[in-house]
Amino acid sequence: MKIQLKSYFAAAGILAGSFVASAQNAPKKYIDPANMDLSVKPGDDFYQYASGTWIKNNPVPAKETRWGSFNELREFNAQAVRGLVEAAAADKNAHAGSVTKRVGDFYAAAMDSVTIEKLGYTPIKADLEKIKQVKDVQGLLDQIAYMRTSGVGGGMFGFGVGQDRKNVTKYLVNVSQGGTTLSDRDYYLKDDPQSQKIRAAYHTYMVKLFSLVGNTEAVATQKAETVFKLEKALAEIQMSRIEMRDQYKTYNKLTVAEFNKITPNINWTTLMPKLKVNGQDTVLVNSLSFFKNLNGMLTSVPLADWKTYLEWNVLKGAANNLSSPFVKASFAFTQAQTGQKVQTPRWQRMSALTDGTIGELLGQLYVAKYFKPDAKVRMDQMIVNLRKAFEIRINNLDWMSDATKKKALEKLHAFTPKVGYTTKWQTYDGLVINRGTYFQNLRNAGAWGYNEMVNRLGKPVDRTRFGMTPPTVNASYSPTMNEIVFPAGILQFPFFDPNADDAVNYGGIGAVIGHEMSHGFDDTGSQYDGSGNLKNWWTDEDRAKFNAKTKALGDQFSAYTVVDTIHVLGKLTMGENIGDLGGLNAAYTAFKMTKQGQSNEKIDGFTPDQRFFLSWAQVWRGNILPEAAAQLIKTDPHSPGPYRTIGAPVNMDAWYDAFGVKPGDKLYKKPEDRIRLW
Repeated sequence: MKIQLKSYFAAAGILAGSFVASAQNAPKKYIDPANMDLSVKPGDDFYQYASGTWIKNNPVPAKETRWGSFNELREFNAQAVRGLVEAAAADKNAHAGSVTKRVGDFYAAAMDSVTIEKLGYTPIKADLEKIKQVKDVQGLLDQIAYMRTSGVGGGMFGFGVGQDRKNVTKYLVNVSQGGTTLSDRDYYLKDDPQSQKIRAAYHTYMVKLFSLVGNTEAVATQKAETVFKLEKALAEIQMSRIEMRDQYKTYNKLTVAEFNKITPNINWTTLMPKLKVNGQDTVLVNSLSFFKNLNGMLTSVPLADWKTYLEWNVLKGAANNLSSPFVKASFAFTQAQTGQKVQTPRWQRMSALTDGTIGELLGQLYVAKYFKPDAKVRMDQMIVNLRKAFEIRINNLDWMSDATKKKALEKLHAFTPKVGYTTKWQTYDGLVINRGTYFQNLRNAGAWGYNEMVNRLGKPVDRTRFGMTPPTVNASYSPTMNEIVFPAGILQFPFFDPNADDAVNYGGIGAVIGHEMSHGFDDTGSQYDGSGNLKNWWTDEDRAKFNAKTKALGDQFSAYTVVDTIHVLGKLTMGENIGDLGGLNAAYTAFKMTKQGQSNEKIDGFTPDQRFFLSWAQVWRGNILPEAAAQLIKTDPHSPGPYRTIGAPVNMDAWYDAFGVKPGDKLYKKPEDRIRLW
């Protein structure tokens, strides 16, 4: 099936956005025909049928790159968070060290544009000067260690701490490919018009920033060319995003001594203590070939070029937090990549930065004002129901053996759900926040965060970590934790409303719950067992059947066209597409257990089943700028909104029955061609 929907796109992500109005402000019609295009047959274009009028009446605002249900939620939430941070900043009675005082000081410093303008690039002068003192390769590596540990930022490669995927009770040093700036390696390597345009904008951006710190235009241009050449060389030795989905190919556990042999120009035994890692004799490396090649580059690339590259890492990391010429240059580069018309207002950027930097302080204020405990109670019950539904569906699979079913059920029952917010707030002990030093606050937070990360080594894995701040409208699944997480922000309409009928809630938040459960059984999650370890629990025959079904799903999505000749990458989006298909099926099974699900009573002219699928569809409605759509298709593992709307339903018999979809309709798939997975 080849379908092209050029005009309609929705926000990608299972979830990107935040908060919406409380129940009393929610629309009276949870499924509103006024938002639909009833002139279109649902079997020809279900996306347009479900949301056509809304799409037509909601173009992308100038300060956005896309506009849809998520963005409406994000906009409301931005205002909610703004109220919290502005009230905290204005609170003269908040005592030193209190949550309110720390949040208020951070935001007030971020909004002190007068001081920020006066400083220009003074906050990074010492960092740029320090790079000039580098004399050899060892000094270069020492400088990278300094930059990482002091909150300046990194470069060259990725370095962090995470669970050992084959022994998830232990934290392990993770070293990964990296070192590039553009959002995908293909932008360095391909010569299509979009890549050429982005490279040109990147060159302009680099020249501008190098010029702003005192270089002549000629020198700035030369430095920009040096950086691009070096980053292109790093891109050439990186694995692609699709290759990086291979859970075994990216699992290379080495002793430090073994790693030293692969990279003789990098002595990890002496470098790791400079990275504040002590007593670790083992590392996990995601790309051995990258580091073998990087080792050669350390001596083949002139030291002066590496120093210019480190200067660039300082500049790009700091630009958005310096004076307005730097911020404007950064936005111009963003504009070229996404098509965004005007800069997001400063208050919105800084409130989001507050959430992203000290989110569990701000989150405490958010929860106190906005979280509704009754939503968690209802959510907990829906998770119970979705787990029951998933169990029923696993037991009824006709393609899976009893032996594999047993393991799948063990994994399902081992899922840990987290709803609302963390049970153990991060206190950020030791993080210094000063009302008068915005840039230093960020550096302090970067250094604090790095220390907090490396200090996990040698300690038990912390299973209370939530991973997202309370205002976030998102949901996640962790294969190594075998947990599903739903922050407070998602417990709102259109995903969930305590006053809505079950069809709306199961088509919304129910499908989200099912989606996250399905990630435990997608093409990567299914390679982890119930304890979270990377371990095969399948029979060979069952895995072969599963792979055949996922290939068919990949082929379905690869036939969808996004912009011009750009197609959805079925292999890149595989995990999310499986999540949607499994999640919507599980949600439908759970919905059919409810009183409404077993009735035929119409609301606002729609049957229960129709409302279920329309609830799913309205989550994905939206518009997106062509530039942003073309970028996301390379970098985002989620399919565009129109195809999330139709991708799962066209494989479900219930959708055909609900809307009378027949042979001859454009979206029709023969029953034998419908993909039945979980």
